[in-house]
Amino acid sequence: MIMILRKRLAIVLTATLFIASLAACEGESAKNEISSTDGSFYSAQFEDGKYVEPVSISTVFPVSNNVKFKNGENLENNIHTKWAKETLGIDINYLWTVNEQNNSFSTKIRLMLTSGQEMPDIIALRGDTKLINDLIDSGQFSDAGALFDKYASDSYKAAMAEDSTVWNGYIRDGVRMAIPILENAFNNDPVMYIREDWLNNMNLKAPETLEELEIVLEAFTNGDPDGNNKKDTIGLSLGFKNNLNTWMSDTSWLFGMFGAMPNQWNVGKEGSLEYGSVQPEMKPALKKLQEWMTKGYISEEAGLYDEIKATELFTTGTAGIIVGPYWMTGWPLSNLNLNVPNSEYNAYPLPAGPDGKVGHHGTSINGGAVLINKNMKNKDAFFVYQNYLYEYWANQDGEGPFSLGFARGYDYDLDINGQVLGEKESDLIPGGWVDVIRYTLTYNGAIVPLLRINGLAKLANGEEPSTHYERTLVYTLPKQMHAAKIVFDQQDSVIMNMFTGSPTPTQISKGDILNKLEKEVIIRIIYGKASIDEFDTFVENYNSSGGEQIKKEVNEWYDTIK
Repeated sequence: MIMILRKRLAIVLTATLFIASLAACEGESAKNEISSTDGSFYSAQFEDGKYVEPVSISTVFPVSNNVKFKNGENLENNIHTKWAKETLGIDINYLWTVNEQNNSFSTKIRLMLTSGQEMPDIIALRGDTKLINDLIDSGQFSDAGALFDKYASDSYKAAMAEDSTVWNGYIRDGVRMAIPILENAFNNDPVMYIREDWLNNMNLKAPETLEELEIVLEAFTNGDPDGNNKKDTIGLSLGFKNNLNTWMSDTSWLFGMFGAMPNQWNVGKEGSLEYGSVQPEMKPALKKLQEWMTKGYISEEAGLYDEIKATELFTTGTAGIIVGPYWMTGWPLSNLNLNVPNSEYNAYPLPAGPDGKVGHHGTSINGGAVLINKNMKNKDAFFVYQNYLYEYWANQDGEGPFSLGFARGYDYDLDINGQVLGEKESDLIPGGWVDVIRYTLTYNGAIVPLLRINGLAKLANGEEPSTHYERTLVYTLPKQMHAAKIVFDQQDSVIMNMFTGSPTPTQISKGDILNKLEKEVIIRIIYGKASIDEFDTFVENYNSSGGEQIKKEVNEWYDTIK
């Protein structure tokens, strides 16, 4: 089990005790909701792991472009809906589906909410924190925490308990009003990727400190590391069109060297939350970026590049260093060898700052939430469904119903010799490989957050796989295992965003203006259009224009979940 981050230990332990105490608060509000099951645990006759007569779950669903079907199936009628009915006695009824483009799913739900339409039994939402909280505040949904405590299996509860702060954004007056959808832990935590062939050409080693990093940046920018006798390379790929703190071509690790973390809310010295972008520790990192821009270590277009565009600087052979998640080895870094034959890169730990400090953004395991309608007849049905997936899908033991995949002929098949065919052998599976787990009610089946990173780090250490799940990880790219091990080893440098609540009133009314002010000043400083001293003026303007009020509102929320 991964050691809990030291910086978060007190918070997580406090939250764990807090969550444990919620039963008393929630018990009264949930009494009417689950009293009908006091006589028998389930709301309908239940035998041998399924409902004797099928019960129904109504829902709505966004169909993304990467959700594919075969054999004439669609979302309403497919191998997944057939499995739910035959195995669990659950009919899944989709009130409507919509293509997941231009926020159409959220828009349609919001129209239902504002027009007073009857909501489905469950709504599973990813990413749209504001809409999740608006649905909670509508009063139409159940005390989800009490239902979870009553119906969730031990496996489901254990996965949720890996970080009990995952509930924080959905708590109202001590009541957990939505069930978090769990994602893989540390999934977007960054590592540093460096062109190994360039290091060798320049007779350099991977940098462990900021000072050593700048030596490498100078060589990669001005030393002709690709040996083509042209000045056509730069040291570092950065893209901060959207944010300094982002998921790929990230810049936030530089600020972490100085104890800052922009674009998020961090625990300050007094124990309250502070907005990272207005802290004095930002200044030395901004000064350093200004120097790097002047020296040509980073692209002049960095302020215009989003994450994907900036990454192309590395994958086309222009930049020698990039920072991003461990899974980048599969995509998009695999494009490097296509564009630059015989090129080599490796993952390395993030270098330390002048005082030996390493800091980087963390990854929440919260991928969204499930809301359960107060009027749902068989509320236990969702847990029967999800419990099964947590028992048999999340940590496959090699003997259960999903030991090879969800369904033969869909996400796996067997050849004439009994060898398993998967996604890489899609052309050998009649009709092709399809990812059935994307059809599930929470979009990802069931995830135990620490399972993947734990397994990858174990294998990277040279240990033998001891479970079926770990054996499936053996086929992971060796570079990805190595990068995951670095993430595992650097977990004590994580700086988590501690504000997970709904946008506050002042964030809603003034957030766009303040974000614009922040971006404009930071870009001006990095590009040398303003001195570093202008940062202090920016902080004063930011706070007086609503920033101080937002801080007050954010901490009022934080006080309710401590």
